[in-house]
Amino acid sequence: METISIFDMLKVGVGPSSSHTLGPWRAANRFIDFLKSKKELNNVSSIKIDLYGSLSLTGKGHATDIACLLGLFSFDPTTFPCDQINSTIEEIKSTKKLKLDNTKEVDFQVDKDLVYHRSFLPFHPNALTFTATTLSGKKLEETYYSIGGGFVVQEDRKRSKKKKELFSNFVYPVSCGNDLLKFSEENKLQIHEIILQNELTLRPLEEIHQGIDQIWSVMLASMYEGCHTEGILPGGLNVTRRAFEIHKKLIGQVPYSTPDEWLNSIRQTEVAFRQILKWVSCFALSVNEVNASMGRIVTAPTNGSAGVIPAVLMYYLCIENHAGNEAHIREFLLVASEVGSIFKKGATISAAMGGCQAEIGVSSAMAAAGLTSLLGGTPGQILMAAEIAMEHHLGLTCDPIGGLVQIPCIERNAMGAIKAINAAELALDGDDKKAKVSLDEVVNTMWQTAQDMNGKYKETSEGGLAINVGLSDC
Repeated sequence: METISIFDMLKVGVGPSSSHTLGPWRAANRFIDFLKSKKELNNVSSIKIDLYGSLSLTGKGHATDIACLLGLFSFDPTTFPCDQINSTIEEIKSTKKLKLDNTKEVDFQVDKDLVYHRSFLPFHPNALTFTATTLSGKKLEETYYSIGGGFVVQEDRKRSKKKKELFSNFVYPVSCGNDLLKFSEENKLQIHEIILQNELTLRPLEEIHQGIDQIWSVMLASMYEGCHTEGILPGGLNVTRRAFEIHKKLIGQVPYSTPDEWLNSIRQTEVAFRQILKWVSCFALSVNEVNASMGRIVTAPTNGSAGVIPAVLMYYLCIENHAGNEAHIREFLLVASEVGSIFKKGATISAAMGGCQAEIGVSSAMAAAGLTSLLGGTPGQILMAAEIAMEHHLGLTCDPIGGLVQIPCIERNAMGAIKAINAAELALDGDDKKAKVSLDEVVNTMWQTAQDMNGKYKETSEGGLAINVGLSDC
């Protein structure tokens, strides 16, 4: 079993998709590292990119092509300025030149050297191959698989072996929900305390706190940006941003000028009962509108589901506990990340493997667990909340219209956030000792459902809403 850190599950990146954008971007970064390791970077005369399966079928809508090119420049998706993406790509297209590692210039024609193959490679639906040809005619080729959440692997899984070694150093090696309950009971620890002890085997406490605080800072910034940006989302569907208008009606004339001041302003606002759902929906929509426009967000656990966890955490800070602080935010994200890792280990967080249940379903379960922890739930109730949230997302298909992470993806984040809050409340009012379904059982069920699901509902845009919208005779 691989070690999975909170910083694996929650990664800062660029939208619109963790598997189709962030993963390929990271794969391209790794290919440059590969060329350097072979001391061949400066000898490259040409390069070719082949996209397979889901990366090909919905790659253009998910900006897979853009991600690959930026990755070959060695740009970092966590820091590269989002407002420079379009101009950089236009320069590549107009000059027909690509700078590997931002230093070695080679000829590159996007319409010829980046090829879309509808066929699938057997290892995983999200596959891409980089081939570099040197001046001497030598070919250097590497195939990568983007398996969801920004995770990238190769068939030999060399990095996986290293991660297994790290996992063996964990104080509490967790592979399933029952492991968490066992460690909690035996050591009289809360779930977030268990996860923190594991993280401390990887890095010092100060670094952990700084990393989590940075994750929250990006989440808050993405909500702020989404709530203050109006207009039409890119991509051709002409989807109007909704968070701006919803937020304007909710916030009123309260003064603020930064994301932190904005958060405090909302906490000071009297929120009517009927407005709570609107606020939660607004928070979720805002993040995924930023994601859809290639903005900076946090994979949670994926880009397509990035709005659920921030929205539920904002619900806690703005509705449940106005005195909520950094310690609460860290606890929430530690618990949420561990639930996400359990789904990744026992099932999948890739829509190309399991449909949208693997994205929105998992994010809803993660958020439900985090919220239940902050509301005083027992370890059993925390896992019960995660189970309830996923149970009611089982079978959810991934059928994005036009291959874009917009319809129905953006709204699904709002629905996932609401379900997470409801799941937490049901768990807190329930007796986990009498629960009929365990978290581990729902993880297994989700994986079985993923395997049974028709491939056209797995991020291919070949079924569901993707082919039926606009065709009704009624």
